[in-house]
Amino acid sequence: MIAFRHFALRRGARLLLSDIDLVIQSGWRLGVVGRNGCGKSSLFAALQGQVEADAGELDLPARLRLASVAQETPALPDPAIEYVMGGDEELAIALRDELDAQARGDTEAMAKAHHRIEELHGYDARARAGRLLHGLGFAPETHERAVREFSGGWRVRLNLARALMAPSELLLLDEPTNHLDLDAVLWLEEWLRRYQGTLLVISHDREFLDGVITHTLHLNEGRAKLYTGNYSAFERQRAEHLRLQQIAHEREQAERAHLQSFIDRFKAKASKAKQAQSRMKRLEKMAGTEAVRAERSFRFQFAVPERLPDSMLQLEEVTAGYPDDNGGAPAAILHDVRFRLEAGDRVGLLGPNGAGKSTLVKTLVGELAPLAGERKTHKDLKIGYFAQHTVESLHEGSSPLQHLQDKAPGVGTQVLRDFLGGWNFAGDRAFESVDGFSGGERARLALALIAWDKPNLLLLDEPTNHLDLDMREALADALADFDGALVLVSHDRHLLGMVCDSFWRVADGQVEGFDGDLDDYARWLRARGSSPKKNAPANSTSANSTPAVSAADRRRAAAAQRENEKATRQKVKKIETRMAAIDEELGKLEAKLADPEVYNGSTAEMMKLGQRQAELRREKETLEAEWLELYELLEA
Repeated sequence: MIAFRHFALRRGARLLLSDIDLVIQSGWRLGVVGRNGCGKSSLFAALQGQVEADAGELDLPARLRLASVAQETPALPDPAIEYVMGGDEELAIALRDELDAQARGDTEAMAKAHHRIEELHGYDARARAGRLLHGLGFAPETHERAVREFSGGWRVRLNLARALMAPSELLLLDEPTNHLDLDAVLWLEEWLRRYQGTLLVISHDREFLDGVITHTLHLNEGRAKLYTGNYSAFERQRAEHLRLQQIAHEREQAERAHLQSFIDRFKAKASKAKQAQSRMKRLEKMAGTEAVRAERSFRFQFAVPERLPDSMLQLEEVTAGYPDDNGGAPAAILHDVRFRLEAGDRVGLLGPNGAGKSTLVKTLVGELAPLAGERKTHKDLKIGYFAQHTVESLHEGSSPLQHLQDKAPGVGTQVLRDFLGGWNFAGDRAFESVDGFSGGERARLALALIAWDKPNLLLLDEPTNHLDLDMREALADALADFDGALVLVSHDRHLLGMVCDSFWRVADGQVEGFDGDLDDYARWLRARGSSPKKNAPANSTSANSTPAVSAADRRRAAAAQRENEKATRQKVKKIETRMAAIDEELGKLEAKLADPEVYNGSTAEMMKLGQRQAELRREKETLEAEWLELYELLEA
């Protein structure tokens, strides 16, 4: 049990957390959420003993074993697998003692060390470390590679594996998915669900939080409030709390209408396109959270493109990769790529890191010329490109206004300021240097600079890495409203599911259409094994193709799992009957909650109505997901 008693933290003159009274029970998986700068990382620093409380107390159990991800990775000559094994410090000491005793010929010390290693399950440690590396995307041939040979992103993964290797009762993870591809994120979810200790995780990936956490801690305006359930449950509960206080009623109604327009738009397509059906599920999952969404600080949009050609861009039999500047052979990453973008296409790219997703995007942009084949574009094509390095390319010492003036030297200052205000750089913020901006503010400015050009094709490579949850929601809304075409690389499944209509998988040198939605993709990965094969960290020139990712493959797997069609139809009918009863009860509850007299009565009764409404919505969401899976089995 971890207890905060009247706990307070400051950062300079600014009060981050004030009078926090909180108890975290052993075994909880707690998501720590809140806007950037609210004190999430500072709270972790306090738990690690790196900062002292400015007031109150923090009580931790004696001899608590705590694990967290190191921020830096030394350039060591040690093999990656041994670096990961070093995360278990007690085992590392025992192994060193065994080697020292062996060198001295001290049989008694050797026996003692051997016994200690057995107690720590040390003789299977290399296998455990290997499974962690494999799950996080390291190909087997890289396990013995020296740590110093890995790039920065892969060293972050090594630090994550090292933290997972460490025996712990408390595990602290701050944005663990930032340098992971979707395959590794799904593996990490499964691992954390099996973790036996107490987990505290900071993440801006709502689908990851939904899949992992049992409780949510919301930090807001110096306060901390604990909610039971995952991130979606937190949003619903917080929405109920705000609604009962009648906060932001008019903005809530406007947001409700906006959300309903999305649902109505895609319901018509739900029977035809699985992606549209998947998006509808995500939108309906957010129903009831309008008050939380209305509370968000801002929304933005991409302007309507001036021209929208039917056939925008095409790659024909393209070999994509990197030329050798020294005159050697070029490094081919992708082979025989046939890829066409037309007006209205909304494509999500799936596949492990290092497989060539960014290479494909750079080839689409024209930053990389095809090594073979042909790239064709329409004369009216106007690309908006967000690369993984875009945030770092902003000019140090320059303000948002100066950045925009560089793009539009002949445009009046007030016009530029009005535009920046729409991206939350209003007033003096337009004149502040980007040097003091957070990563999220820099990313927002980079997106604003892209939007200024009114592109008709957006090519976005991991645009959410620096964005908090509110900003990610605003981006999802803006992209869903965007009239042009879109290609998106992201490990944020919520964003992918909200804005993409089709998916392509990039792996093993090939680019292939994936016939399904993100839930299908997760099931397909699980069907391949709990630790799917990953690409090596280094760029590979292998052109071996993956097995075909077809609907028939998944249908055969589903057919092997279902009992028989008659039993399935009976289950579907039972679920439909229960959902009809839930709809009827929800209608009665909503009528009661809409009655002003309810708010003049007992607070306990009012809260009881709200809690029952939330329970029914959760049950309906679960039933709808089960119904959809059963229906897909019948249709297969």
